[in-house]
Amino acid sequence: MEASDLYEKLKKDLHRFALSIARHEQEANDLVQDAILKAINEKQLHSLPEYKQRAWFFRVMKNRLIDDRRKEKRMMEWEDEFDLSEQEAVFSHLEMTELLSHLPQELSDLIFKRYWLGLSSQEIGRQLELPAATVRYKLHIAIKRLRRILEEDF
Repeated sequence: MEASDLYEKLKKDLHRFALSIARHEQEANDLVQDAILKAINEKQLHSLPEYKQRAWFFRVMKNRLIDDRRKEKRMMEWEDEFDLSEQEAVFSHLEMTELLSHLPQELSDLIFKRYWLGLSSQEIGRQLELPAATVRYKLHIAIKRLRRILEEDF
């Protein structure tokens, strides 16, 4: 039995379970897809009784969801660490434009996208075809430079 046959047999149960634990349909579909991909490499799965196959899929989807949520939480905490303080955020647009002119264009653009447009590091990364971690690192560098400039001026 191939993974596609297994999927057809368990399709309703897998989608129902994924929808019950996910936030929305797209996330549920991602969970099912990830479980199917793992099933392709799991040769012993096909020899198990159907109830154990179903349990295996449910466990894989639940673990993936837990991993995703933990990752989201870490990324949010990471991004919050680099947010500008209230004191730094009180500048007028003119003052901030002047301040950003001291940065290389790439870093200035990242700060603009993150703090004016409100994009997350993942969204910025997709636009620039960079990993989100690289975007966060560059934001960190940009904020350090801005703080240094502010300390010199005040």
